[in-house]
Amino acid sequence: MSDEFIPSWSLLYYISEWLVRLVMLGLVIERHPPRTAMTWLLVIFFLPWPGLLLYLFIGENRLPHRRLTKRKALLTRLEYVRKRYMSHRGNVSSIVDQEFLPTVKLAERLGYMPIMSGNKATLLADTDVVIDLMVENINAAQHHVHILVYIFSVDETGERIMVALERAVSRGVECRLLADAQGSRQFLRRMSQRLIKSGIKLYPALPVSLLRAWVSRIDLRNHRKIVVIDGRIAYTGSQNIVDAGYGHRNLQWHDLMVCLSGPVVLELQAVFVGDWFAESNELLDGTDIFPDGNSPVKGGVAAQTLPSGPLFPTENYQRLAVAALYATRRKVTITTPYFVPDEVFLEAMETVALRGVLVELIVPLHSDQILVGNAARGYYERLLKSGVTIYLFNKGLLHAKSMTIDDSLAFLGSSNFDIRSFALNFEINMIFYDAGFAKSLRQQQDWYRAHSQQLTLTRWQQRPRLQRIMQNIIKLLSPLL
Repeated sequence: MSDEFIPSWSLLYYISEWLVRLVMLGLVIERHPPRTAMTWLLVIFFLPWPGLLLYLFIGENRLPHRRLTKRKALLTRLEYVRKRYMSHRGNVSSIVDQEFLPTVKLAERLGYMPIMSGNKATLLADTDVVIDLMVENINAAQHHVHILVYIFSVDETGERIMVALERAVSRGVECRLLADAQGSRQFLRRMSQRLIKSGIKLYPALPVSLLRAWVSRIDLRNHRKIVVIDGRIAYTGSQNIVDAGYGHRNLQWHDLMVCLSGPVVLELQAVFVGDWFAESNELLDGTDIFPDGNSPVKGGVAAQTLPSGPLFPTENYQRLAVAALYATRRKVTITTPYFVPDEVFLEAMETVALRGVLVELIVPLHSDQILVGNAARGYYERLLKSGVTIYLFNKGLLHAKSMTIDDSLAFLGSSNFDIRSFALNFEINMIFYDAGFAKSLRQQQDWYRAHSQQLTLTRWQQRPRLQRIMQNIIKLLSPLL
């Protein structure tokens, strides 16, 4: 009787690993750009089964089909609002400098929202001042208060906003609150019953569950910060509803917000309405939500809203930022807490610097994210060699996300200049075509620079070899961070 060959479990597992590698080789290359594909294949090559499971959870920017269908229905229903936008648009060539007309057109094609003239825009850099103004506006609200935020914290700042909302509800004001399910998980767990019981409408944005993993990517986050009061006043920028220390005892965070009134508030309201409809199935419309009184102010600021996220066919904020970089003539200054750029954005910064433009990058000296911070440092040497000037902010954690281009173009919002914000998160950013506002933002960036230390190439190349190796290894994982 001949011996019958029976494969061992270890052999079967070995074969399965190679099957995973071969199948994922074709799949990943087809669905991702080269740099992202190489990162995933590297992970899957060394850890086939764990890499496969990780890819199934966070490998593709999938959203539930239901959400995509609802978005199409929403755009159809709110077409009349878009027509009202256009009535406030004005003659674009008379609003902005000729050199920025391509930026206006590109932003509208990428985000579907036109430039709006005649707005009042106030730059705010003090966390406590922002909260004071929000509470004051909520106390004066007559019809509704809408808040969309990534982090709503259970702390003194969060309590102040909650109390203001509870008072507003008691006056008959409709209060709606969207908080990201991951960023605000403690708040949602501890405060949901209190707020709902008081009459505040509350929903988690992008709730996380294992069931959701089969229909969408589980680490997609709503990173937007939007507050709209009565459809007439709006706040947006980088600040969450949280104390300035963000729970850190010895690390003060520095945010940037803008308070807006005028026609552009309708655009921010439309973004909130879309996110609210996606989570609650309640479609908000009518003149109470989109009031007619947002008339342009003579001599006001021209502004444009650019929402971004997986619902859009392209990484639209990245496209606009890159186009703006290439159009720079003299100087560009970027501030961001997390700098993990894709190759396109990185090359744009290098090319503009090599062309003789002054390119400044202001980032925190200390990061609250170990992996992201080290990945960012892996890019410094390449940028320094290209002539980019890097400043390390040392007065806390710089959390402002901004970019100024020459004298009249300014970007401000919730989006970091990193792969996650460009490709994965739902973000909101504003573009301002106004020399006065750009000057205010540059002055704030000057303050950041004055409280920073310049990083030189010689000094950076002297860092310990082990540190350099670690940063370069972590940099390889940039598309996954």
